[in-house]
Amino acid sequence: MTSQYRVNYHLRAHKRDSLIEFIKGMLLTPFVLHSQPAASQAHQAENAQRYAEIFASIEELIEEHRLFTNQGIPTYSRLAKLVPSIGTFFTPLPLQQAFERVNGQDKISARKHVPPSFNDVRRILNMAQAIAIAPGLKLVTFDGDMTLYADGQNFEEDTELTALLISLLRRQINVAIVTAAGYGDDAPRYENRLSGLLAGFAKAQLTTAEVSRFFVLGGECNFLFRCAILDQNYRLQYVPDKEYSASALRSWTDSQVQQLLDVAEAELRDCVDRMAVSAEILRKPRAVGLVPRAQLTREQLDECALSSQLALLKFQGSPKSQPCDVPIPFCAFNGGNDCWVDIGNKLIGVRILQDMLGSPPAATLHVGDQFLSTGNDLSTRTACCTCWIINPEETQRILTELESILDNTTK
Repeated sequence: MTSQYRVNYHLRAHKRDSLIEFIKGMLLTPFVLHSQPAASQAHQAENAQRYAEIFASIEELIEEHRLFTNQGIPTYSRLAKLVPSIGTFFTPLPLQQAFERVNGQDKISARKHVPPSFNDVRRILNMAQAIAIAPGLKLVTFDGDMTLYADGQNFEEDTELTALLISLLRRQINVAIVTAAGYGDDAPRYENRLSGLLAGFAKAQLTTAEVSRFFVLGGECNFLFRCAILDQNYRLQYVPDKEYSASALRSWTDSQVQQLLDVAEAELRDCVDRMAVSAEILRKPRAVGLVPRAQLTREQLDECALSSQLALLKFQGSPKSQPCDVPIPFCAFNGGNDCWVDIGNKLIGVRILQDMLGSPPAATLHVGDQFLSTGNDLSTRTACCTCWIINPEETQRILTELESILDNTTK
């Protein structure tokens, strides 16, 4: 008999998000009904108007859902009935305005053969979030690999992203990289990964106050560093747990951690044997990972992540829970080229920074590329606003838009 867990895996396509799929479906109707063999300028304008009206209606649904959420009855909203898995919106989303801005750049309404796509809607949602959060933005957190730099690579020097991050720091906005990379309290290893960015700080001659707004949180939520100027060099300084309020969010013992990692390691080894893959199992103080010797398919990595996730939920006595709702929260994720199980998750990491810096969910933005069901950015949606990008170029694009919005906000 096929378990519900395995059935659910087949039902949720990996390039699918419930809200995005809902919006795509709404936009498909005018595309199909009003498609013209030879689209004129007038027809493009009519298409744009139809799409804008749909986004305005969805904007209203989101605002109604926010109202019901504030009253403690989110499931009563029309949007919750249409998209049962919908979460919390910490800000309004000006979707009509965002569509008009994105459509002006990408000419979505001019297309005759390709309807508004998953990526179109994702970029429009990102734009709406940037517009909404800009006036009160206090903290921007970023994933590392495939968000700020290529997978497994280092932050390059003299990039446009460096200038955009420096601009945020100079606007008195805190910036943090929340990454799965776990090197313990070894600051030089993180500095090596971010050498280009730190060189950019030096070249821009950022002040002590400006660089003190830059943080790195490694191992999802386990190792915190703050930037400082030491002997005229821009360095990362390890921040011991006792100097910030992490205990309430990370209340597990080392023996509990090792027990959990034992279970995860055993499950990953079982995956290697079952699928006969060539891979190395790496054990760290607060993580265990499967690193292939030869490239694995996405499905093989998903199998490893989902198998580990279910094994750890069963071990903690909550097979129907989520990884962030158990006694020891964890993150089992497909990293694109490998699979890791980390103790803690980015939800905890973002909350640590929010508590430390006094940044509420509506003033915090997380930018990452792993928002699918086996990704490690997904949990941050519970703590803050998010932007879903797919590569560093898209990060640069949304930060450029954010900078433009911030410039107009301060005028």
